[in-house]
Amino acid sequence: MRKTVQAVVRVGVWALLLVCPAAFAQTQHVAWSVDVAPNPAAPGGKALVRVAATLESGWHLYSGSSAAGIPTSFQLAPSGATIEKLRMLQPQPKRAFDANFAMETETYESDVAFLLDLQLKKDAPTGSADYTLNAKYQVCNATECDPGHWSGPLALNIASGATAAAPAIPAGYTEVKPRAAGVGSSAAADGTAGDLPGFLLLAFGFGLASIFTPCVFPMIPITMSYFMNKQGSVSQAVTFCLGIIVLFSGIGLLVTAALGPVGVVALGQSPWVNGFIALLFVVFGLSLLGAFEISIPSSILTKLNQSSEKGGLIGTLLMGLTFALASFACVGPFMGALLAGSISGGSVRPLLGMVAFATGLALPFFLLALFPSYLQRLPRSGGWLARVKVVMGFIILAWSLKYLSSVDQVLQWNVLTRERFLAIWIVMFASAGLYLLGFLRLEGIKPDDRMGLGRLLCGMAFVAFAITLAPGMGGGKLGELDAYVPLANGNLQWIQNQYREALDRARREGKLVLVNFTGYACTNCHWMKANMFTRPEIESAMQRFVLVELFSDAGDATSDANQKLELTKFNTVAEPYYAIMAPDESVVATFPGLTRDPAVFAAFLRKGDSSPPPASAAAEALPQFAKIGGGVVDPNGKVAVVNFWATYCVPCIREIPSFNGLEKEYGAKGVLVVGVAMDEDASIVPPFLKKHPMEYQVALGAPAMTEQYSLDGLPVTLVFDKSGKQIKRFAGLLKDADLKAAVQAAM
Repeated sequence: MRKTVQAVVRVGVWALLLVCPAAFAQTQHVAWSVDVAPNPAAPGGKALVRVAATLESGWHLYSGSSAAGIPTSFQLAPSGATIEKLRMLQPQPKRAFDANFAMETETYESDVAFLLDLQLKKDAPTGSADYTLNAKYQVCNATECDPGHWSGPLALNIASGATAAAPAIPAGYTEVKPRAAGVGSSAAADGTAGDLPGFLLLAFGFGLASIFTPCVFPMIPITMSYFMNKQGSVSQAVTFCLGIIVLFSGIGLLVTAALGPVGVVALGQSPWVNGFIALLFVVFGLSLLGAFEISIPSSILTKLNQSSEKGGLIGTLLMGLTFALASFACVGPFMGALLAGSISGGSVRPLLGMVAFATGLALPFFLLALFPSYLQRLPRSGGWLARVKVVMGFIILAWSLKYLSSVDQVLQWNVLTRERFLAIWIVMFASAGLYLLGFLRLEGIKPDDRMGLGRLLCGMAFVAFAITLAPGMGGGKLGELDAYVPLANGNLQWIQNQYREALDRARREGKLVLVNFTGYACTNCHWMKANMFTRPEIESAMQRFVLVELFSDAGDATSDANQKLELTKFNTVAEPYYAIMAPDESVVATFPGLTRDPAVFAAFLRKGDSSPPPASAAAEALPQFAKIGGGVVDPNGKVAVVNFWATYCVPCIREIPSFNGLEKEYGAKGVLVVGVAMDEDASIVPPFLKKHPMEYQVALGAPAMTEQYSLDGLPVTLVFDKSGKQIKRFAGLLKDADLKAAVQAAM
């Protein structure tokens, strides 16, 4: 009965394929579809099979002519009685140099359609011909490579009366001819090809986004006042922007060379840098209120005058330096993440990335720098100019508290509390409003001046804004402003800077850990804590976790360790950054940055609803592996690190130096490192090892291991204790620190 049902189903499937020219199938990370034209085809004629692949976002597929990776290929079975010749054609692939293979690779992203040009035999029998189309391919993302096999049915009708005209080949398609190994582009080899345009566009976008941070935006009036006192011109504006580009790129590269990407963020978060910025704002604010005039000593003026005759670069360079220092507090995370991602791209990419970043940052200032030259032509005696100057003085003085608060929180003085901060802000903004309304007598408003509608509305707005701050002194929410003021105490209980202790507590209580990489001076972190974590549904969901916040901006050893942990484990130095982790440090889910959508953050928290596995849970026992050349790998009571890899796997190749180092450091201490090759053809492994030496034992895998160890993608690394029980699993590209920590725990 079962065989009859299966036969009926099989006939039904083939009948459906005869009616519908497309057959669809889904494999991991890629979906395939097939159609044929013309259908039917004539004996001795041609048929064109279109095989389309649609890839998941972030994955790429190797072309049929790629010299590295597993090239895409197709076979028809059976084909002897009907098909005389098969040609594979493909569109132009993306070519880029891959340092892991030391050669150029060819890939497709998003979607691609291959063509199979079939030449039918003249004596091909008429009627329906059923084939199986087999595809062999490889898809990869940044951390994993998955070799793939796909098979799908292809129905071809052959009729003597059908047209014999050859179907047209679309423009841009070429026949697949495998390329010689080692052929590459010199332009790509220097790191300036491939995805560089996209990287530079991202860097430029980061620069533009940095304008809208609280550390950069307040610098706009200072920049305007700087140009108001000079003879503005387009050339001066260009010089100013060039000064920003040169100085900002130079500072970024120098700091990165000395401290690495983490050091860039540390500079921007340094309490001394924030203290200097606060002092700078106080000086500017008091000057605008008329306390004193900022003047340059005559000796410096003389030198500046001499420099101005040569082009006037000194003033713009000094202004660019001040801007760079003042903006590092918020721009540092942008630069840190950008530099961390560019270091691996070669020596040219960090420089080009910083130039693009600084260009994006300077471009809006170029547009703003044009306006002071026009404002300078207006009469200086106008009362509105003086009023703008005084009001800006109040605003700049109020904003200096943002930096003073950062110093207070980083050094944990707890002097500038939320109540005191808001009290000063209320006084500052109310004073600006009362000044505009004529109750405070300062420069710009005379007793007999008539109050215009504009001044009245602005004064009322400042007073109203000051009043709305009052509820915040009692712990009330201030919405977006909570990102810039000290936080009120919440109901959530956080463990501070005790990562290991949080993991231990989660293990005892059977919970997951929610790690919050944050900063004392991080405005986005403050906003999330004040506005997102206090929402009832979010607070309730977070109480199911062990909560630990790791501060990374205090400049001490603890912050350095927290920064290193984030960079090593998640390849970022961003703040805020959230991770749900099991007690064994396996990552359940991550969430970068700020979101204002509670549903999005709640969905992230729900990923931790499943209970964490017990820390002592053991997986399959460690088997014996067959060595290359004969014999077996016997663990013999040792801690074993088993890495499943393949010659075609890009992340696997990147991991070889790590395992070589592990063998050198721990091989004599009772740790066995084994690389298990999962290639179908074992004969290609020895030649590969000549190019990529493995200083540890290498064994051959078996197809059964794919299911036994759930090797859906490579690489996969398993750590076994001395009893042969699995205690740790790494899927995808791993970090040295995580691997060593697992080995030390097993020892």
